[in-house]
Amino acid sequence: MRCEALYGDRIVRCFAERPKSLYAMFEQARATRAQHDAIVCEGRRWNYALNGEASDRLAGAFAARGIAKGDRVLMLVGNRPEFLFVLLALQRIGAIAVPVGIREQCPGLAYIANQCGAKAIVHDDALTERVPENGEVPELRQRITVSQLAALAAEPHELPAPASTVETDVAVILYTSGTTGFPKGALLTHLSIVHSAMHFQACMSLQAEDRSALAVPASHVTGLVAIIAAMWRVGGAVIVVPEFKAEPFVQLLAQERVTHTLMVPAMYQLCLLSDELAREDLSRWRIGGYGGAPMPVATIDALAGRLPGLTLLNTYGATETTSPTTMIPAGLTRAHADSVGVPLPAAEVRVMDDEGREVAPGETGEIWIGGPMVVPGYWNNPEATAASFTAGFWHSGDLGSIDAQGFVRVFDRKKDMLNRGGYKVYSVEVENVLMGFAGMVEAAVVGKPCPVLGERVHAFIYPNSPPADVAVAEAALRRHCEERLADYKVPESFTWSAEPLPRNANGKLMKRLMRARI
Repeated sequence: MRCEALYGDRIVRCFAERPKSLYAMFEQARATRAQHDAIVCEGRRWNYALNGEASDRLAGAFAARGIAKGDRVLMLVGNRPEFLFVLLALQRIGAIAVPVGIREQCPGLAYIANQCGAKAIVHDDALTERVPENGEVPELRQRITVSQLAALAAEPHELPAPASTVETDVAVILYTSGTTGFPKGALLTHLSIVHSAMHFQACMSLQAEDRSALAVPASHVTGLVAIIAAMWRVGGAVIVVPEFKAEPFVQLLAQERVTHTLMVPAMYQLCLLSDELAREDLSRWRIGGYGGAPMPVATIDALAGRLPGLTLLNTYGATETTSPTTMIPAGLTRAHADSVGVPLPAAEVRVMDDEGREVAPGETGEIWIGGPMVVPGYWNNPEATAASFTAGFWHSGDLGSIDAQGFVRVFDRKKDMLNRGGYKVYSVEVENVLMGFAGMVEAAVVGKPCPVLGERVHAFIYPNSPPADVAVAEAALRRHCEERLADYKVPESFTWSAEPLPRNANGKLMKRLMRARI
């Protein structure tokens, strides 16, 4: 490793020998693993040679349609092989992929498309109605459905040469909710993605024979980086899971000899509840990474009893850190169940007070993160970038500590954010939607504890007059939210108040009191 000056004002520790782009990682795998599985989905298989050919043809089709280096292309595509084909095709021509979760609704898509100036969108056919109209997104000139991709690829097109990129060029923009209620586009560069893939390779001992189950959304930083990019790095196979259901998922693990997963704890718990876990041969499953929420000790112990060959590894990161920042060393998960691990080789973690001073080991403060995997900022949002980064360190908004042995612990969230089964839900975004409902005076969103998902979305409501029928009013309010929010952000339960919601002397909502009520 060596220190390098990057992004103008950062000096960070980097892997000295590394691929120069996300596309270069795939090309290395294609050259050395051409006849080995690259993608498996519902019985269909593509080796690295076929994966590369399919993406090359799409790259030619996209280029013929005028998509060029630097253009932003939305990807409203679920977990399916086409996600990987399109992602790789865009990397070949130097376009910037903008994956969006398939739960996003039309208003959110319109905001993202306009904010990043997207030129095109590739989307699942079933989601056509979600795509904004021309008048809402004037720059979005190309609309391509997944069903059209095969025909596009079959057309005769000149194969474009791989785009000339530098490491600090943006490869992917991933939008993450902000405390203002508007999503921010985190700039994942080739450098940040490559370093994260190499972190997973080194710290999970990933090899070419590994087969990783893509059970989390491909559009999420975990699916995109921890599964897809990590497998491209080592030449392993991505086993695409279109929809997670515990019993068929466990069967798939056995059938496809899966060796590696990275999921939220609730998914492991659901696997434990499946009868298939005892019936199937899961002896090849050796690495079970998890993050997004704490893993209960009872779940750790149960998995150890049922799957003694499975090594559980807690990871901690974010979209802004291109996934991993810390990881539990192998064999120490049970002994340090309250920790998210130690910083990865190129990562720097500091715990800072509100004045920007580092606190002593063991003391609590905000976790700041630096390193080559930390994004340079947010797309076209200098205010948010300035507020969230200091000298290359990202302010995580998480409160935690680092002990004398270097183990990082995360205690709470400084930002007002819920964590529903690994999905981040910023309460202010939901509150803004609630306040758009007729007759609303105040609305506050808090997390309701849940043994499976960690938290569920609960809303406190203060209307200008009590509803005549609470059930009817709740149904209308829920429909209002469903039309404007991804489904995991929609409140699942409500508390109707006949008086103003509690506030402190500064006028801030006292959510601690609300949480205590539920």
